[in-house]
Amino acid sequence: MKKTILLALMAFSLVQVQAQKRTTTSAVINFDATTPIDNLPKAENKTVIAMMDTKKGTIAFEASIKSFSFSNPKIQEHFNDEGWMNSDKFPTATFNGKITNLDAIDFSKEGTYAANVEGELTMHGVTKPVSTKANIVVGQKIIGATTEFTVKLADYDITGKAIAAGKVAKEPTITVSAEFK
Repeated sequence: MKKTILLALMAFSLVQVQAQKRTTTSAVINFDATTPIDNLPKAENKTVIAMMDTKKGTIAFEASIKSFSFSNPKIQEHFNDEGWMNSDKFPTATFNGKITNLDAIDFSKEGTYAANVEGELTMHGVTKPVSTKANIVVGQKIIGATTEFTVKLADYDITGKAIAAGKVAKEPTITVSAEFK
C-alpha cells in the first residue's frame, strides 16, 4: 500500500513538472519587409518550434529559414540565396529569452497578461539582444503568446541589392504567435 501511494505521488509530481514546460511545433512567424516600392516581401513560417517554461519564465523559438513561404517564388529564392539569408549556411533563426515580469502573470488563472520579454535573437550567424512586449493569454488547456518587433537587417549582416534598392525594408516587422499545449 505504501509503495502504491509513493508511486502515485511520484507520478503526480512528474506531471506537475511536465506541465511547467509547454511546447509547440506549429508556432507562426510572419516576416513583413514591404516598402512603398514593393509590397511582396512578406513571408510566413508555420512550422516554428517553441518552448515556454511557465515556472522559470524562459521562452525559446527555432525557425527553419527555408520554411518561410512567400507568395512570389522568385522572392523566396532570393530570400534563401547567399546574397540574403544564405539558408544553406545559416539554416535556422533562434530566440532564447526570458519573461522579465514573470510575477505579473498568473499561469493558473485564465486571462490576458502583458509580458516583457528579453533575450537573444540569432539570425544569419549573428546574435543580438532583443527586448519586446508580448501578450500572453492563459486558457484552460492552452497558453497563447504573441509579439511584434522590428529588426535592423544590417545588424545581422544581411544585405542585398533589393535592400539597397528600397524593395525590401531595412527594418522588417517580425510577428510571432504560438499556442503552447
